[in-house]
Amino acid sequence: MAAGRERISRRTALRRSSLFVAGAAGMAWPGCTHLRRRDARPQSPLRIGIVTDVHYADKDTLRERHYRASLTKLAEAMAHFNELKADFVIELGDFIDAAASPEEELGWLKRIDSVFAQARCPRHYVLGNHCVQTLTKEQFLSQCGRDRSYYSFEVGGFHFVVLDGCFRQDGQPYGNRNSEWTDSNIPPAELDWLEADLAQTRRPVVVFVHQRLDVDNHYAVRQQAEVRRRLEASGKVLAVLQGHYHAGDFREINGIRYCTLKAMVESKRNAYALLTLQPEGAIRMDGYGRQESRDL
Repeated sequence: MAAGRERISRRTALRRSSLFVAGAAGMAWPGCTHLRRRDARPQSPLRIGIVTDVHYADKDTLRERHYRASLTKLAEAMAHFNELKADFVIELGDFIDAAASPEEELGWLKRIDSVFAQARCPRHYVLGNHCVQTLTKEQFLSQCGRDRSYYSFEVGGFHFVVLDGCFRQDGQPYGNRNSEWTDSNIPPAELDWLEADLAQTRRPVVVFVHQRLDVDNHYAVRQQAEVRRRLEASGKVLAVLQGHYHAGDFREINGIRYCTLKAMVESKRNAYALLTLQPEGAIRMDGYGRQESRDL
């Protein structure tokens, strides 16, 4: 394990040492082999506020999950993102915890989303397994003013992709207690959409997803290897930001960085991050509370 970390560190150091040279020459970002035109490059830093696994619920603490405290934790994060002038904010799934009824869970969702709405910038949502354990996808998305569970958008010269891993192996979407969290899938239609979406952009790409794409276990989507193959084949993906695994993690696979953020709900201490994307390709994550800071 130590040897693996050393190899990653050495590759990362070599990549960063080349950033200035690549930028000055008008070349692509490290790992982004298809981005050559100067007009495809961003012109200024972009700041993204990120939270994950908020798990808000009006219920008592269970072990280290402080459900009610997520209201004040999220408010703290939104105030900080406003102070830092984030360009947009995103939650990486499990925004709420499961309730006994859809009506109760919608009430929890309204309450926590009203705090998320304190952000003075656009908001984006990734579906997590708990978001659609009691609710259907339509119920969750409608309450948040959204109509799609996976989509892409562009801000500040970057292309962003939101994926939805909340499908059963038979292709049925999660909802109304019809699924197990260990059965996470990205179906063929979404994989085809992803490949086409990556093909049509000339901008560097960042991907957001709840379940992991960098491991082969029950925290990952079953198609994780196929998703990575398509990300790598595009030659455009800088990083993948994930949730679901509450302890957090970081890996680099074939030039793409996979960062799993720590869960906000765990511990009395908060956990959230500001991601800064520089025009020349450097990525900095500033972590707050239990979330570590790192250069990606």
